[in-house]
Amino acid sequence: MFYLLFIGLYELLASLPAQLQPHVDNQEDMTFLWDMFGEKSLHSLVKIHEKLHHYEKKSPVPMLHDASALADGLAEELQNKPLNNEIRELLQLLSKPSLKALLSVHDIVAEKSYDPVLPPMPDDIDNEEDSVKIIRLVKNREPLGATIKRDETTGAVVVARIMRGGAADRSGLIHVGDELKEVNGISVADKKPEEIIQILSLSQGAITFKIIPSIKEENSSKEGKIFMKALFDYNPSEDKAIPCKEAGLPFRKGDILQIMSQDDATWWQAKLESDANPRAGLVPSKHFQERRLALRRSDVQFRPLKISNKKSCKSVATQLAFSGFRRSFRLSRKDKKTNKTMYECKKSDQYDTADVPTYEEVAKYRRQPNEKYRLIVLVGPVGVGLNELKRKLLISDTHHYGVTVPHTTRPRRSQESDGVEYTFISKHLFETDIQNNKFIEYGEYKNNYYGTSIDSVRAVLAKNKVCLLDVQPHTVKHLRTLEFKPFVIFIKPPSIERLRETRRNAKIISSKDEKGAAKPFQEEDFQEMIKSAQIMESQYNHLFDKVVVNDDLTTAYNELKTIFDKLERETFWVPVSWVHS
Repeated sequence: MFYLLFIGLYELLASLPAQLQPHVDNQEDMTFLWDMFGEKSLHSLVKIHEKLHHYEKKSPVPMLHDASALADGLAEELQNKPLNNEIRELLQLLSKPSLKALLSVHDIVAEKSYDPVLPPMPDDIDNEEDSVKIIRLVKNREPLGATIKRDETTGAVVVARIMRGGAADRSGLIHVGDELKEVNGISVADKKPEEIIQILSLSQGAITFKIIPSIKEENSSKEGKIFMKALFDYNPSEDKAIPCKEAGLPFRKGDILQIMSQDDATWWQAKLESDANPRAGLVPSKHFQERRLALRRSDVQFRPLKISNKKSCKSVATQLAFSGFRRSFRLSRKDKKTNKTMYECKKSDQYDTADVPTYEEVAKYRRQPNEKYRLIVLVGPVGVGLNELKRKLLISDTHHYGVTVPHTTRPRRSQESDGVEYTFISKHLFETDIQNNKFIEYGEYKNNYYGTSIDSVRAVLAKNKVCLLDVQPHTVKHLRTLEFKPFVIFIKPPSIERLRETRRNAKIISSKDEKGAAKPFQEEDFQEMIKSAQIMESQYNHLFDKVVVNDDLTTAYNELKTIFDKLERETFWVPVSWVHS
């Protein structure tokens, strides 16, 4: 029975990960099992064990126990003989280290003495002397997974951090705070950390360390369960501050990072959530990156606000119009000088540039059948086609999609119905609602208020419909709440060449008169659309979940429909507060 067990051990190891897979929830643990049981050296050892065990069943008796000594004696005897080609070849073979090692192993096996012979403990041990640990790690093509630094107080070279999932971490033999004395027999006392890293990076196979273990205890925490959405691009090779460029983890805006360690306040350890490789890399911490970006933007934050040629808090409409309720008021350049048009907002665009997007903690979310639909927020410059896309979506399924009804203080016209084109209220009530923060956004045109209320969004969602809302980009962050769970789509114009080609016969709504007459696109409209889109994307792209280029209306519509269908049935990453409230 014992024999049969070992005969099948090789096959058992090969099949074990697949058998364990249903019982392992963590992908990282599963990857570790596959790597461990799939290791070629382990399979080779098992095969050797099986061969030896099979041979041992025959009860072999060694012919001799001193093959090494016999070979040495033969070599000495041959030295005293007249040398010919055969003797020279035999002497050369007997002197090779590989043959000497083989004969030595033969003698050990013959004597069945497999334990290493340890030297006796010296009698004159200094009890105060630091204990030294010799560690041997096998490093293949992957990085070692540890960074070092020189202690400013003692001058010693110590392990600064252990990268989670790396070779050093998996070994369990090296810890943060360990003092490094030698690498492959080379003293590091007089070497800079950069020189030591160079030695390690060039080393392959077995690496021997001599270290003095740290007496510090490492803290265990819930690390590895935190996920962050990256709101910026990062390339460690271009980061002068990172302690080890090779240990850095590059990522792109929108990537989901699994945070493996936050022990270091400056450099987190993380891995891409979609990457099966368990090894972590260094990324700047949220606090450190915010501080760096804030310093870079300090000249913008503290630059005096100029009203001329720039948008102030109450003049956004003069450049981007009332995109919130999109009856498409748009002032001509003449109107901009003569009409007092206001667009209220809680913060100015210039203030918004002070926001420093770095990371956002996220969790997985999937809409349940009994839940309200997520709010769909469309953002884009005037003329990009927001109204046309909304209209096309509404026509496709009036029972599934809905839009808000804007509020106004202007008198109702004969052909209008209250609650259809607009909700008509008094100026006093409108101003009271402003004070009570009941509007997502609002503005004033020709002494009349217009605005989109929060309750109008709730009214659409309460009908079990998908609410399509287009707003100014700076209002998006005020909508990002657990109640609405908005999915924000930036409708982007194509190149200016494509605009000239595709909008040649199209018209844009003007606000030169109250009827909102349409006029053909002018070159200045294209220029303004491109410039406005660039400003929106540069300042608010961290708030956008998707970017759709409206090159062709039908293509953009189909892309939106596909997005909405997925949104209702698939799992998405959302701010953690929307899931764990």
